[in-house]
Amino acid sequence: MSNRLFQGIIHQMKEAVDRVIGVIDENGVIISCSELVKIGETRQGIRDELAYTSDFVTSGGYTYRPIGSGARSEYVVFIEGEDKMADKMSMILSISLKHIIDFYDEKYDKSSFIKNVILENILPSDIYIKSKELHFNNDVVRIILLIKFFGKNDMVPFDIIQNMYPDKNKDYVISVGEHDIVLVKEIKANYDMRDIEKMAKSIADTLSTEFYTKVSIGIGTAVDNIKELHRSYEEAQIAIEVGKVFDTDKNIISYENLGIGRLIYQLPTTLCEMFLQEVFKKGSLESLDRETLTTIHCFFENNLNVSETSRKLFVHRNTLVYRLEKIRKLTGLDLREFEHSITFKVALMVKKYLTSKPVKF
Repeated sequence: MSNRLFQGIIHQMKEAVDRVIGVIDENGVIISCSELVKIGETRQGIRDELAYTSDFVTSGGYTYRPIGSGARSEYVVFIEGEDKMADKMSMILSISLKHIIDFYDEKYDKSSFIKNVILENILPSDIYIKSKELHFNNDVVRIILLIKFFGKNDMVPFDIIQNMYPDKNKDYVISVGEHDIVLVKEIKANYDMRDIEKMAKSIADTLSTEFYTKVSIGIGTAVDNIKELHRSYEEAQIAIEVGKVFDTDKNIISYENLGIGRLIYQLPTTLCEMFLQEVFKKGSLESLDRETLTTIHCFFENNLNVSETSRKLFVHRNTLVYRLEKIRKLTGLDLREFEHSITFKVALMVKKYLTSKPVKF
């Protein structure tokens, strides 16, 4: 809520009320008052007293009443006097300002603000101005998790995630589509991506076991600047898209761990076609049968170790060597040589990418 908006309303009420009136924020500081010299004074003790009542308190010649739901109220209104008239007027002020706050928050609350930032619906020059008005903490590290829901569910995706992360002062849950939810998570500066992935896995497991809902979760990189939240959101999107192509068995994908798949995903398809034509003889890649492809993938998974790969495939070492030699004759690439194996691995990924995103004529 903007302090200027509060002050404008208090100023308009000043003559009609003919008493000192003002507003105290969540930190116990007077942010608006008909007597300007009082702005900035601290009255935290009043907030502590109101924590034990949902009504009002009187102290030092003033009547204090929360704006909204008692102890959970973010603001407190006060008026000069401890009489019945002060009680009634504080109630009127509280109700009036509550309606104004609700209207304002609907348009400018923190979640809406963050949504505008990640979707680039706000000018960069306005981001810091608006963040100050909303008392948005810019001195923390945050990371974005994009949660994509699949299938139908009786519960609304937003409500499910919101119930899992109810602390609206640190974590923000934002709906960016019918089945897409963004979780803006506050994390420690010395975070470990493995911990973030564990948290994402916990979300996916909870949704699967308790709500029978399947999700994919893309994780962006951590940012310490509110303007960079959009970049983290885009990275989370890319993580999910690249994961669809190269890590189809995974439902938790972080941008940091995409590796070479991230590079391939951003290449033009025509350039990828040229690369495959240069690496392989015509038709040689298509001539590889399922058994041969399984052998190749297993060979890569076991770090080009012939003995370990033959053990995993339950074949004799000589049989594996024969298959590798067959691949060399067909493609011209010997997978036992590191440079050839790297070229082959990249080529297979490029081929997979092209299959998911065919060239358009």
